[in-house]
Amino acid sequence: MYYTSVTSYTAGMPPGLALVHDAQVQAYIWGNAKWRGNCSGYIYRHLFQLLTPQRFCDPMVGSGTSVDVAREMGIEAVGLDLHSGFNVLSQPIRLHLPAHWNGQADLCFSHPPYHTMVTYSGAQWGNEAHPDDLSRCSNLDEFYEKLALALLNQRDSVKVGGIYGTLLGDLRQKGAYHALASDIQAYLPRSERRAILIKAQHNTQSGTRTYSKLRFGRIEHEYILLYERQPGQVYAVLAETVQTQQETRTRSWKAIIGAAILGLGETFTTAQAYQAVMNAAPERIQQSEHWQAKVRQTLQQLPGLTNPERGVWARAA
Repeated sequence: MYYTSVTSYTAGMPPGLALVHDAQVQAYIWGNAKWRGNCSGYIYRHLFQLLTPQRFCDPMVGSGTSVDVAREMGIEAVGLDLHSGFNVLSQPIRLHLPAHWNGQADLCFSHPPYHTMVTYSGAQWGNEAHPDDLSRCSNLDEFYEKLALALLNQRDSVKVGGIYGTLLGDLRQKGAYHALASDIQAYLPRSERRAILIKAQHNTQSGTRTYSKLRFGRIEHEYILLYERQPGQVYAVLAETVQTQQETRTRSWKAIIGAAILGLGETFTTAQAYQAVMNAAPERIQQSEHWQAKVRQTLQQLPGLTNPERGVWARAA
């Protein structure tokens, strides 16, 4: 038996914790149990009971566990994923929601790859690696930049007062411990952070292995990070983050520019992109004499953008 943040509360336990049987945790009533990295549907059921959304979106839906649970509970749900043609790094989530939602969900929650722990494109699905697959990032900085952009896209898809967040675990590789869930918070607005729930991790592949040296123990937990969208555009959120995180400023040009242009239309001009970045990171551009050149260069590198004519940018269909 384990303590884990699933199912309903048990008397005498702190909120967010429940006692469940191992067999219950292992059961997969929803989604596809053969999908590597799949999350138990009991986690989503607990979240939906806690947050009571009426409209839910998962932009990294995987095998569909989250939307299966939501629909069973009478929640309107939309599932999107790179394997079915949706790119969370280049396509605004809000444009892929049902028309009657008016581009606003109550909850947008994702369960992304944990960097390279499990490889998806070209392995779990498809025949080749996809450049925007989070499990195919060449290094951690690239992973954090792309995940931050995805999470800010999630923020853009919920109403003011709506919740956006992610389920993320840590990673140990070649003796180094990477606190993914902790590190990604440096890219997100502290003023919107509402909760960090700790979830027990079960049925991991590493749990079946025997290691000759395991001085610091196994990773047996994951984190649920929850943020509440406050009034204001994404550039205001980025301004807060950039102002308070010097290290983030050093490595997050793509995340800043990519998120800043989320609020622009399907087509926009370079001048509009300049203004969006100026609003998002005024202190950052003051430190860079050639920031406009950096914006133009980054626009050329961002996925899903085309440059049909000089000074004009368009999102790929």
